[in-house]
Amino acid sequence: MPTHNEHESHNKPGSVREGFEVTDVNTPGVVVFLIAMAVSVGVFFVFCYGMGKVINNALIKRDGPPNKWNQFNMPGAAPRNMESNPALQQQQLHALTQRFPTPRLQLDDGNQDVADLHAREDLLLEHYSWIDQSKGTVRIPIERAMQLIVERGLPVAPAAQPSEPLMTGDAKPVVPMPLTDGFARTAYEQQEQGPSREPGEQASTKANNH
Repeated sequence: MPTHNEHESHNKPGSVREGFEVTDVNTPGVVVFLIAMAVSVGVFFVFCYGMGKVINNALIKRDGPPNKWNQFNMPGAAPRNMESNPALQQQQLHALTQRFPTPRLQLDDGNQDVADLHAREDLLLEHYSWIDQSKGTVRIPIERAMQLIVERGLPVAPAAQPSEPLMTGDAKPVVPMPLTDGFARTAYEQQEQGPSREPGEQASTKANNH
C-alpha cells in the first residue's frame, strides 16, 4: 500500500531503481554553514568579553573593589605564591583596619596603646631633649634631676603670708608622702619586654640611694 511522505526524495524512483541515493549531499553548503557558525561564536565571545571588562571597570571605579576581603585578587596585582589561610586572613584584616575610618575599636584591650604611651614617657624621662632651643631650655633625665635635688635641695619657698585663723572644725591640709613613684608596667609590657624597674618601687628609697 503506497504511502505519501512529503519528505521523501523527489529522485526516489531513480534511487529505488539504482539501489542507492543518486544525489550527493551539498558539501559546500555544510562547510559554509560551519564556518559561519564558528565566526559567529568567535564574534559573540569577543563582544561578551569586551562588555564584561567595560562593566567591571565601571563598577570598580564607582564602588571600589567588589569585595574588600578579596582585594589581593584584583586584576593587575603582582603574582605571588598563595598564602596560608591564617596568614592571608591577617594580611586582609590589617589592610581593612588601615582603611577603616577612625575612631576604631581596640583589638587588644589597649595593651599596645599603653605600651606606646610608656615608650614615649621613657623617651622623655630617660634622655636629654630640648624644650626651647632658642632659650637654651633643656629637659634632663629624671634620674639626673633626682641627683641634683639630693645634692642641692629644693628651692626655699617664700614665707607664707599670715592667714586668717582657722574656724572651728577646720584643719590645715597636709599632703602625705607618696608610697610609690606612680610607675608600674602593665602585664602585657612585662610579658613583651620585661619590667625596667620593680612595680611599686619606693620613691623615697630611690632618692636615698643617690
